[in-house]
Amino acid sequence: MILQGKRVALPPAPVVHKQFEANVAAAPDAVAVVWAGRQVTYAELDVRANRFARFLAARGHGRGAKVGVCLDYSIDLLVAILGTLKAGAAYVPFDPAYPAQRLQLLLGQVPDLALIVASPATAGMVESASVDVIDLEQLSDELAALPASAPEVAVTGDDVCYAVFTSGSTGTPKLTAVRHEGWFNLMNWLTLEYGLHSGSNNLVVSAFGFDLSQRALMTPLFCGATQHLLASRNFDAMMAYRLLKEHDIRVVHCASSTLYLLIDWETARGGDALTKLDYVLFGGEALKVERLTNWARREGNTCTLLHQYGVAECTDVATSYDLAGYRPGEHEVAPVGRPAYNTDIHLLDEDLREVGAGESGEICISGASVGAGYLGGSGPENAKFTTLVVDGEPRRLYRTGDRGHVSEAGELIVAGRMDAQVKVRGMRIDPTDIERALGRLSGVREAAVVVTYTDAGEAELTAFVVPSGNDLTEDDLRTRLLRTLPRNMVPARFMNILRIPLSPHGKVDRAALVETCRKQDAEIGTAA
Repeated sequence: MILQGKRVALPPAPVVHKQFEANVAAAPDAVAVVWAGRQVTYAELDVRANRFARFLAARGHGRGAKVGVCLDYSIDLLVAILGTLKAGAAYVPFDPAYPAQRLQLLLGQVPDLALIVASPATAGMVESASVDVIDLEQLSDELAALPASAPEVAVTGDDVCYAVFTSGSTGTPKLTAVRHEGWFNLMNWLTLEYGLHSGSNNLVVSAFGFDLSQRALMTPLFCGATQHLLASRNFDAMMAYRLLKEHDIRVVHCASSTLYLLIDWETARGGDALTKLDYVLFGGEALKVERLTNWARREGNTCTLLHQYGVAECTDVATSYDLAGYRPGEHEVAPVGRPAYNTDIHLLDEDLREVGAGESGEICISGASVGAGYLGGSGPENAKFTTLVVDGEPRRLYRTGDRGHVSEAGELIVAGRMDAQVKVRGMRIDPTDIERALGRLSGVREAAVVVTYTDAGEAELTAFVVPSGNDLTEDDLRTRLLRTLPRNMVPARFMNILRIPLSPHGKVDRAALVETCRKQDAEIGTAA
């Protein structure tokens, strides 16, 4: 079974920053970025990015180089990103919201890292890096002396533009690379398909390290609109909603759980800032439609909800579905729609043969959005990038590990993961990452992590710990994990058990652990 996206011609060199430069030429005085009460125009942002690009080029960090960016959301963040692209290099987000120990682990995963852009507030988090850590503000005089024009660099659609970390099936974070053609194709599709324009002002609400954040950061600059940034390292629902009310923001990209929080905030206060948006583009985890229904049906709600599906390895978004067309009785799971431009969805069996209409199979992606693979990797994860012959022609393919089928209406429906990876609060997580972190804590002999669900149907992580001595408290385990893991990877609850149950195959019996949670919750409910 194949779902084919519309074929749309791209420029000979589909390079993202060239579209930004075209917007600079068309409207140099338009506002490009607003942050913490400050704003810069397209022309001002372009000049600053050009000078940083020349700085990189002078140091030999041009085409093919990897530039780390460890900055809070700010104007400098976009200067660093655009300057890196203009130099022909690729940027790698090091999210300052991560614990320093987590960042140190990620630093070791980047082959041939050139340097890292940081600030006084973030430099200490990456000080263990074996490369230079620079501060754009401290370099302001040196940068101001450089020419204001962009360096002449021949960037192609095949060149890598950014690389983000995603949990791998081995339990080790993987660095997956995205090509200019894929990123350009994604934003070109969003612009043409949904009519984004110079008034489609955006607010970024997701963490910098999230793959979704990369298109959220660049799409408004791609279509000539204004980018608004939160002056906060972590998501702040109150601040985000205030900005939605005070500015002419039209578009938000976010994970489903973030949308739930914004809807809850609006509903509790009787506001209407969300309902007045043009679009919310969301996804990244199984959708709980009931969290949206009442709000979406409010009188006067003109916001279009685009339920989207994709993976970091294939430029974040592969399909999209206007939730206005969803009827709960038609499907148990809300569709994620049809493919983006120049993108195909293949449903295949374990032998990479097409499944029949209506049958379930592994969701695989081909086309312009397929990335450049895992940087510096040589393990089993690279086998997810493969080649499939379709109509006599070889196509590069990525096996997502997700299971799905196509509805009678031709919409893709994602049924869940085919492997141990899970999505919690919009982030793809391998429980092995968390289990290893728990295993490194003193007093922990063994640990297993499973996904359980709250009474409201929300996915959460539950950790089972076999202590080496006395029982360990939740507060102690949570506090120590927060030193090494991002907050979204820290389990919601912890349970001490005598031993980890095993299946007949000698593997952790996760179903038995989930049943243990269910029984405990039932006992608590009965006691109450």
